[in-house]
Amino acid sequence: MTLKTSTRLRDNVVIVDIVGELRLGDGTGVLRDVVRDTVAQGYKNLLLNLGSVRHIDSAGVGELMSCFTSVRNQGGHLKLMNLNKNVHNLLQITKLYTIFEVPEDEESAIRSYP
Repeated sequence: MTLKTSTRLRDNVVIVDIVGELRLGDGTGVLRDVVRDTVAQGYKNLLLNLGSVRHIDSAGVGELMSCFTSVRNQGGHLKLMNLNKNVHNLLQITKLYTIFEVPEDEESAIRSYP
């Protein structure tokens, strides 16, 4: 399944709603383009809503890290929310759960940005 994204702005935070599988191929490229374009437009606070992401492979994990680094290098903040059990376990196994901030819900996520 192809990865699909939509963006919305809330209190100066760009929320990227992601649907599909974040894996090698189109999925990683779609996410990379959305994050790059959002940062290029001057937005520094991004929240990736992974509630509808069913699967992430190693390339997807790498792309999440790349996006995190790119946003951070521009002085921004990238956070994740709505992790399903598989994605949550993957981030714990890879020890990336300690790197990403993962607020409980959208409200607390929005409030957590500077």
